[in-house]
Order: sequence, then structure tokens, then C-alpha cells
Amino acid sequence: MAQQASKSHYDVVIVGGAVIGSATAYFLAKNPDFDGSVLVVERDWSYAKSATALSSASIRHQFSNPLNIQISRFGTEFIRHFHELVEVDGDAPELGFKENGYLYLGDANGAPMFERNYHTQRENGADVVLLDREQLGSRFSWLNTEGLVNGVYGQTGEGWFDSYGLLQGMRRKARALGIEYIENEVVEILREGSKVTGVVLQSGETIHCDTMVNAAGTRGPAMARLAGLNIPVEPRKRCLFVFDCRTPLEGTVPLTIDTTGIFFRPEGKYFLTGCYPEPDPLADVNDFDVIHNEFDDIIWPALAERIPAFEAIKVVNAWAGHYDFCVLDHNAIVGPHPEVTNFLFANGFSGHGLQQSPAVGRGLSELIAYGEYRALDLAPLGYQRVIDNQPFLEEGVI
Repeated sequence: MAQQASKSHYDVVIVGGAVIGSATAYFLAKNPDFDGSVLVVERDWSYAKSATALSSASIRHQFSNPLNIQISRFGTEFIRHFHELVEVDGDAPELGFKENGYLYLGDANGAPMFERNYHTQRENGADVVLLDREQLGSRFSWLNTEGLVNGVYGQTGEGWFDSYGLLQGMRRKARALGIEYIENEVVEILREGSKVTGVVLQSGETIHCDTMVNAAGTRGPAMARLAGLNIPVEPRKRCLFVFDCRTPLEGTVPLTIDTTGIFFRPEGKYFLTGCYPEPDPLADVNDFDVIHNEFDDIIWPALAERIPAFEAIKVVNAWAGHYDFCVLDHNAIVGPHPEVTNFLFANGFSGHGLQQSPAVGRGLSELIAYGEYRALDLAPLGYQRVIDNQPFLEEGVI
């Protein structure tokens, strides 16, 4: 049954209480210069079908755009200090951060890009190392280096962690600091001219607000349309597979991205893998059926060729989730609409939302509290680039 809000007006209404919405709520709650009221409206408190819960739960610094590198570097520091940042009454979750790094593998086609991006990453503080084919084989003995020219390995700051723990820790801390959460759904957005004035909930309540944040994930485009706005974001299905391999891989095993774009990483005693599907059609946000032939026809053959031990593996689990995929440039749209300035976007993360949530939540909280970005300028991710049809260029897309 839908929950009702405690009052009819809030300074800020955040639509969507998963990792992006909760990060925004958390940083608002922690900001000593903000004393406004905040309501987070989340349609499903189980979060079972959220991108947060169904993601591959990883973070990397290996991007080509300096802003994306800085966003993720802040994410890493937030994760490293998470326990003390979200502590409530002596209790805080441990995220189990496995700092095994990312390993991008380059063939003759990809090697120049990896070398170019490596220099950008180093200049922006990423602890990465460029390895040639011989060095790759020496450092990762389980790897078949045939056809490889180089690889870039993140020695620190990259890896994987408990995504659900990240969400719940921020959410719990935000609530402890006075942020109100309700399980309900926004069915209508009220707008007068250039301002959003409130929302109507499934329960029938009308909630007035001064600022609205669209953090609704794959439902973000529909939420924008309720305000008479549009974003170039679509839901795209992504399937993940957990498999067993009886032959252990010796030494460090990073999250490895093959030249085919297929990735894998350790998942406890198993391994997690997925691919960038081709074709990649628009998905139904309610469709969570796993496309099993992605593993049999695409993933397994490539993995077996690159890692000989993976010739004999067995799938033990699989699930499907969705990217809120920005068709303009695979990067998030963050910040106000230039005409409806109290409607803030946090949409289109295209698989990067989990790792970018701390920096984006902090940035949105600064916009709300101060009217400007302060710690890190996220303006290049703003909506103006949609109007201008000017993509935010990023080569490091998986």
C-alpha cells in the first residue's frame, strides 16, 4: 500500500530512491548550509529490479574524458571511507571493496586509443600502467596474449563492491539525518510556465515543491515527459552471467575487458561476465528475461579463446537488468533544464550510475544549496548539449 507524505510541501522532491536519488539525499542531509525539507519518492522499497541492485557493481578510472575520471576518483574515495561516512548509532555496512583493478586489452585497432587514454588518465591522477604484450603475459599468466598489442591496468582505485550496501548505507544515513522517504509513485507533475510546482502521487496526494530531481532510472524519460520535457534516454537490456571454472586462475584477476568488449571478473569463488549486445534494441522496463544465447553464442567462445582455463565452464546463475541508455553519447544528463530551471536531471547514466553516484549526488546537492557546482563542475554533462546536439565525448564506453 502506498505510503503518504507527512506534509504537503517540501523544498526538494527527489523522484527515485535508488543510488542516484539516495546519493543526492545523503549529500543534502550532510550539507550544513542546507536546512530545507526533502522528500524521496521511491516506487519499490525492495529495489529488487533497480539498476543499482542488478548492476555489475564496479568502479573504474579508465575513461578518456578528464571529468569522468575525476567523477570516479571521488567515487573511489567515498567507497574507501564509506564505513565512517554513513555510520548510524555505531553501525555501518562494509562494502567489501575488491581493489583488483580493471584490465583493458588492446589489439592493433584498439591499442592507439588505449595508449592515448592512458596518458590522459595518468595526467588526471589515475594509478594505471600501460603494459605491452610480453608484460601482459608475465603479469597475468592465465591470459592468452595472441593478437594483443597492449593493455592498461588499474593498479589501485578500481574494482568491485557491494552495490546494494552502497545504496542502503546512504539511504539509512539520509533518513537518520531527517530526509523523508515514502514508498509511492509520481503519476503527474504540476508545472506553471517555467517552473515545476509539485507532483501528484499514486495515492492521490498532491505534494508541492520548490525543486524536483528526476532520479527515476529507466523511468526517467517518462518522468521528464510528465513535465513536458524530453531526454534522449532509452532502457536497454543487459544480461549478466555467473559461471564456475574448476581450474583456478593464479595471481591477481582484474575485471578484464577483452578486445571483443566482453568482460569478466571474479565473483566470490565464481566469475561474473557480460557483453555489449548487438543489436541493442529498446527494451521494455518490465522485461527481465535473460537472453541465454548471449552466453552460449557470444560470450563463452570469446572467453575460451582469451583465457584457456575458461574452455570448461558452467553457468550457475544469470539475471537481466537495464541501462538508462543515453543515445546521444552514452553519458549522463545532469543538472537543470535551461527553461524549467527547478527541474534537475540525473538520467542516462548508461551503466555508470553506481560509480558516479557519489560525485553526481554531491553536485546536485550543491546546485540545490548554492545554485552552482563547487567541488567539481558537472556543467559539461548538462542538458544544453542535448539542445545543441553536441555529444560529451568519451571513448571508454563498455
